[in-house]
Amino acid sequence: MTKNEMLDEIFENLKVEINADDSQSDKVNETLLRVKVEGAYRDVKRARNYPSHYAEAWVENDMLNYYTNIEAVARYDYNKVGAEGQSSYSADGTRIDYIKRDSLFNGVYPISR
Repeated sequence: MTKNEMLDEIFENLKVEINADDSQSDKVNETLLRVKVEGAYRDVKRARNYPSHYAEAWVENDMLNYYTNIEAVARYDYNKVGAEGQSSYSADGTRIDYIKRDSLFNGVYPISR
């Protein structure tokens, strides 16, 4: 699987997940979701801290191991649109506590040098 195939698959999976209840208010903003998926890939790649001499093909293959991390970061970032900077939200007796974004990078370790 190539990088683009992985990102397309994550995008399609999240699009289905977000549209799952078929309510008009929850329709996915595809442009925004695509940006969040690509940003999540870059953030996980940055966390891995690949040395510059690593071949791009090797990096892309290694990034496949972080599929679920990329998907989780993209989902988090998409769902957090409009609530940036908030750690919790409360309205009408309902309280939402957001997890820390850093916890989505569990298992993503920098390459040793």
